[in-house]
Amino acid sequence: MAVKIRLARKGRKKLAYYHIVVADSRSPRDGRYIEKIGKYNPLTNPATIELDFDKALGWLQNGAIPSDTCRAILSYKGVLIKKHLLEGVRKGAFDEAEADKRFEEWMKNNQEKIDAKKSGLEKSRDDKMVEMLAAEKKINEARSVKLAKKQAEMAAKAEAAEKQEAGDKEEPQEDVTTSETTEVVSDTIETPAEKEPETTDDTPDESVTESEAVDAPVDSEPEEKTADAEIQDEAIAADAASETESESKMAEDKEQSEPEPEEKSEEDKN
Repeated sequence: MAVKIRLARKGRKKLAYYHIVVADSRSPRDGRYIEKIGKYNPLTNPATIELDFDKALGWLQNGAIPSDTCRAILSYKGVLIKKHLLEGVRKGAFDEAEADKRFEEWMKNNQEKIDAKKSGLEKSRDDKMVEMLAAEKKINEARSVKLAKKQAEMAAKAEAAEKQEAGDKEEPQEDVTTSETTEVVSDTIETPAEKEPETTDDTPDESVTESEAVDAPVDSEPEEKTADAEIQDEAIAADAASETESESKMAEDKEQSEPEPEEKSEEDKN
């Protein structure tokens, strides 16, 4: 029967890892196997490989046939180069010491390549992290600038709304004050004509109603008389003066017209 070195799948969906086994070629992939010689996890970078070097070399020397993936794994670990060198020693091309020396040189070079790959991966990971942080910083700065601009716009809108509300509140008050002043002015203009006395009597006019007394402003100062009122007062005063003068003249004329009583003579007295 043919013996093969192959992989047996383990794990779950999308998170698979493998066992390196030596099995009969007629058995199923994940079925019965002869011996387990290692593990292989391709999810890491670089891949994680655990291999029993001596067992793998022994099965190769005994005629086991590796699959393509297992051949790459055995070459990566130096199993194939060791088998090749041992074949040269067996054929007499060089001795075992030379084979060991060549194998150590190959392993050293291979390890340097592995270390270089790991360092390159770490450096690229660090560079990628730095780039990601720089990009995230730029995005955060842009967001902060945008947020500050938005907050400034909102504050400006709120201030404008407050100013508009304050203006709307002030405008009705101004209208009320202007209307009140116009009413007061109209009242002050109308009151002198209504209260203009028709006669020169000192007694107050009894015809003034209570409503007019209530409507009249309480604290308003006495207003100056108009020109027509002054002229009328002067005319009334002149008429009164002329009447008094005529009365006094008539009294004088009456006194002059009356005869003085004659004094009785002494004879009459006797």
